[in-house]
Amino acid sequence: MTGAGAPAAAPAPNGPPPVGAPPIEVHNLTVAYGRRPVLWDVDFVAPAGQLIALVGPNGAGKSTLIKAIMGLLPLSSGWVRIFGDPLPKRRRDVAYVPQRESVDWDFPTDALDVVLMGRYGRLPLFGRPGRDDRRAALEALEKVGMSAFAKRQISQLSGGQQQRVFIARALAQDAAIYLMDEPFAGVDAATETAIVQLLREMKAAGKTVLVVHHDLQTVPDYFDWTMLLNLRLIAFGPTAQVFTQERLNETYGGRLNLLTQVTERIQREEARRRTL
Repeated sequence: MTGAGAPAAAPAPNGPPPVGAPPIEVHNLTVAYGRRPVLWDVDFVAPAGQLIALVGPNGAGKSTLIKAIMGLLPLSSGWVRIFGDPLPKRRRDVAYVPQRESVDWDFPTDALDVVLMGRYGRLPLFGRPGRDDRRAALEALEKVGMSAFAKRQISQLSGGQQQRVFIARALAQDAAIYLMDEPFAGVDAATETAIVQLLREMKAAGKTVLVVHHDLQTVPDYFDWTMLLNLRLIAFGPTAQVFTQERLNETYGGRLNLLTQVTERIQREEARRRTL
C-alpha cells in the first residue's frame, strides 16, 4: 500500500487480532483507472461485529472499494489496514465473495471442491486438504442449504445455488471479516431469506460483514451500519442516522423516485420507535 503516514504494522502476522484494533481501516484511499479516479480520498473505520451495507449508484466505485481492500487493485494513494496490519499479514482473516458474473461457472469442478478452496489459506505450501478441511467444507455447504449438491458440477447449479456455494466457500475460510459483492443479485426470494439469516448468524458470532447492496428498501431491515458512496464517501454510520433522504439525494443526485418511498418508510419507522 502507498501513502505517507501509514501506521506501523503489528509484529505478529496471522496471530489473534490486537485488542481494540478495528477490523477494517481505510485512510485517504484513491484508486484511478488511467488518469480517471474511480474512488477519491475515501476514509473510514469499520466497527467490529456489524452488518454493513455499501450503497451507491452504478459506477460509484463500490466493487472497486471491495477489491481495493482485498489488495486486488493498485492504490493511487492511501492505505488499508486489517486489524492494524497490512492485508498480507491478515489475509486469512478476510473472506471475499465476488460478483457471480465475474466467475467462470463452466470450470469443471463440483460444489464441494469450490468450497474446499476456502481452506487453502490454512494449508502449508503444497499441502492438500485433509479430513478436517473436508468436514469444514461440508458443514459450510449445510449452513447454506447446499449439502445435497456437494458433488454437483457448478455449471449445473442455478444462479441462486451458485451464490450459496460461493458464500459457503467464504464460510469455510472461518474468517473474521467478510466482503461480499452483491450476494443478493439474481437470487430468488428463498435464497435471499437464507442469506439474510446467515448474515445475522455471522453477526451473532462476532463477524464483521461488508456487503455491496442495491435494494434500498431492504437496507434498514438487513443492515446495522450503512456506507453511502459515490466516488467519494458521502456518509458512514449507523443506518438509522445516515440513511436519510438528504444523504440519499446527495448520493444518488435525486435521480431515484424510489428515494421518496424509502424516506417515507424511514420516517414511519422513526415515528414507531418514538412511541415505544
